[in-house]
Amino acid sequence: MQEPVDGPAANGGAHPGWHRVVVKLSGEAFAGREALGISPDAVVRIAAEISGAVQEGTQIAAVVGGGNMFRGRILAERGIDRARADYMGMLGTVINCLALQDVLEKNGVETRVQTAITMGQVAEPYIPRRAIRHLEKGRVVIFGAGLGAPFFSTDTCAAQRALEIGAQAVLKGTKVDGVYDADPHQMPDAVRFTQLDYAEVLRRELRVMDATAVSLCMDNNLPIVVFDLNGVGNVARVIRGERIGTLVSRFGR
Repeated sequence: MQEPVDGPAANGGAHPGWHRVVVKLSGEAFAGREALGISPDAVVRIAAEISGAVQEGTQIAAVVGGGNMFRGRILAERGIDRARADYMGMLGTVINCLALQDVLEKNGVETRVQTAITMGQVAEPYIPRRAIRHLEKGRVVIFGAGLGAPFFSTDTCAAQRALEIGAQAVLKGTKVDGVYDADPHQMPDAVRFTQLDYAEVLRRELRVMDATAVSLCMDNNLPIVVFDLNGVGNVARVIRGERIGTLVSRFGR
């Protein structure tokens, strides 16, 4: 697979280190090699990545997807009401949140789960100022149930939460090492970008995050980094400013 790209993207994706970030974790990351459900090994690996970054003093919040449980869009295509299917997906995200919380706390990382849908027996309600206070105390905050409304993805939730809590970037962990101009699994000569402008992502319909999330980040100059979550230490390396994955921002910033 080729790596260099022309234009400003060729200048690389190094950036100043960040102090507070939101990590977007897909539901598929929790499944590991399984088709559905939660892989304990996968959760342990994710928790180790977050723990390593916390130990370096970074304030970390996570937004968790639920694709390993339910996908609202796919369920809707099979005849279930779209709004109801999306709510099912939101509940699936909370299962992932609780699994991650458990492993993080076993690793000695104090953690709080906050959900957009109230479920007081298992999580706190989402309150931005409370989330910020947890982060300031060195706790990891895990956001579940998306935005609490149908038709919005957890990608959009990650951007929204990052803006509300004053995060400096959204880090999207994936199964590939950045953004390509084609599917690298199907096109061996696909080109990996090191840096992209938001407008280029939207124009070319690249699969970074959904268009609503990218537009929200663009309107607020919130950087996005798409990187390989499976690489050991990659979360901490991205936060430190190392050139990993693909940085999506306004060129020159």
